[in-house]
Amino acid sequence: MTGEVRVSRQTLFLRFFWLFVLVGADIGSKAAVMPWLEARMPNFESVYEPEARPALVRCPHGHLRHSVVGESVTLMHNLNYGAAFGFLQSIPWVLVLGRALAAGVLVALLIRAGPGRAWHVLALILVLGGCLGNLWDNLTYVPLAGREDMPFGPVRDFIDVYFSYWDWHFPTFNVADSAISVGALVLIFGPHDSESGGREDDARGRSGDEATEESNGVSAPDAGAAGGGLPEQPSD
Repeated sequence: MTGEVRVSRQTLFLRFFWLFVLVGADIGSKAAVMPWLEARMPNFESVYEPEARPALVRCPHGHLRHSVVGESVTLMHNLNYGAAFGFLQSIPWVLVLGRALAAGVLVALLIRAGPGRAWHVLALILVLGGCLGNLWDNLTYVPLAGREDMPFGPVRDFIDVYFSYWDWHFPTFNVADSAISVGALVLIFGPHDSESGGREDDARGRSGDEATEESNGVSAPDAGAAGGGLPEQPSD
């Protein structure tokens, strides 16, 4: 009998455990880094104590940044009301509803993914975790100095990568964006494992039983006949 192989509750628990770890890492990093940067920006001097400030460095492009790895990797405060690279800012309802719908579809795929599909599951967890992290900002975050015309909160971005050779900044991003990007790459270019792996153990068990019966000169369909079948009923 063939059909969909369902994963155990323990497997589902582990999948959603790592999903929540990822979402927690994204939300937690935003909650820690963004206020730390705001306390050092003149825009928020009325909110934070003055001694909490100095010293973000203003780069030639006018951005206030805190160095992590030289000028290549820095922390920079940015609020993004759109999708990647700021797209779709003019249609926030479409953007947020799209994220919510995508999250629902990804949850269903994560639950239905069969055993033996580790890379596929990893990709789903990464993309779904990133989607939920940014959706959390849209639905719950209220910035200290935001746009009053927007119906949803912005996504908090703070990782800035600068390529000095080209004098170019990659668009600021966060942990959720990184997870989505890595997950998409794994989904597209990673090993394409199949659900058949989850059925192999069951198939081996069935084939082993059949081999044992055949070695005894009995095939599965003829098991009843080999035992003499049903006793004959006496005729009247």
